Amino acid sequence: MTVDAAELVRRPIAPEDAADQINAPTLDLARGTVGVLDGDRMVGYSSAAHKKHVEDVHRVTVIGGVHPRYRRRGLGAELLAAGIASAKALHALHHPGLPLAVDAQNNALNEGAHACYRAAGMTPVRWYAHLRHPLGASVADAPLPDGLVVEGYSADNDADFLALGNETVLDRWGGVPMPPEQWRAFLGWSAFRPDLSFLLRDADSGAAVGMLLTCSWDADTAATGVRDAHLRASEPVTPGGGAEWPEIAS
Repeated sequence: MTVDAAELVRRPIAPEDAADQINAPTLDLARGTVGVLDGDRMVGYSSAAHKKHVEDVHRVTVIGGVHPRYRRRGLGAELLAAGIASAKALHALHHPGLPLAVDAQNNALNEGAHACYRAAGMTPVRWYAHLRHPLGASVADAPLPDGLVVEGYSADNDADFLALGNETVLDRWGGVPMPPEQWRAFLGWSAFRPDLSFLLRDADSGAAVGMLLTCSWDADTAATGVRDAHLRASEPVTPGGGAEWPEIAS
């Protein structure tokens, strides 16, 4: 049993998915990761991912987990402490002149994780919801408004996807622009579906005004028999415009 499956969080992790995360440009393996081994088997881990581009606050994201058979031994508290220490070290290296915030996310029903966070002095500041909608006949047909055209992702409009994403992300809590190297890493994910990612463009001006990025994990399908799509959508650019719809299941 994997940590994710036991904690009812987003999805199972396949080896290729783990490789995508480990090779992310925001992850400093030497300074930002810790593993707990029982012999040659990893039974717990933590990682801290820093931001390369920061506005007002440097938010370092700490994630981790303990194998279900090794819980209730204090490993989670030790790994969280190690993750926070890694976050402080990365912050001192990259953005020492800015305030630091250590972010951790988990399932709202995971009381064990919440107790661990509270013991470390952390408090909840924001809640997210996963939204699901079945496909098929229940999906309403929404005609494209006049003056807009849709085009699929390609190398020709790649820069428009990145620029639009970086513009709309500023409307989100804690959002910072994605540097080109992080964007390139995202495009290299095995889960990214360029054939199901689209750009919305103003037909007259040619400006990119909306986009949809789609990821789908084969490990999900193998474990559940259901093909899911994780969507990141940005609305047409208007005041207060950027939005995300986390998950739509087919």
